[in-house]
Amino acid sequence: MQKPRLLLHICCAPCSPHAIDLLKKDFELTAYFYDPNIHPEDEYLFRLDEMIKFSSQIGLTCITAEYDPDRWFEVTKGHEGDREGEGRCEICFKMRLERVVQFAKENGFEYFSTVLTTSPHKDAKVINKIGAELAGQYGLKFYEADFKKREGFKISVQKGREYGLKRQNYCGCVFSQKKD
Repeated sequence: MQKPRLLLHICCAPCSPHAIDLLKKDFELTAYFYDPNIHPEDEYLFRLDEMIKFSSQIGLTCITAEYDPDRWFEVTKGHEGDREGEGRCEICFKMRLERVVQFAKENGFEYFSTVLTTSPHKDAKVINKIGAELAGQYGLKFYEADFKKREGFKISVQKGREYGLKRQNYCGCVFSQKKD
């Protein structure tokens, strides 16, 4: 029996190993890198390169969407001062997941999901709510998860080290680098 196809949004390679291992058991998996929130551009290119190398190591197809930071700044305008986890993050999650579900719909995927919930700094309830709403709007299925649970974050960190992946110390957003 053929596995259903799932498009998995990747925020960075170090957050993805555990989720990929879990999902590939039940799905035909494709990675999707769409992260216009990552700044500066050198950091974006570094994270993209890390994901491409990692995907190649594990034999996973990785699709790269356009880098569109101008759109990200436009949709988050007025939220520059938000702390990490506040309104700007929710806007950012929705922007990225909407692009993922659109691509999934256009390319015959049955499911979509994201590794964003691997991070201990990301609210899985908010992310899963956005994913479920978008799934309803686009007629697809969203795989809800909290990949940090059951030591998922710890497992991703460990597997990331084994693959030689560099873990970043901020989510990628220029505003998350600012110290309060």
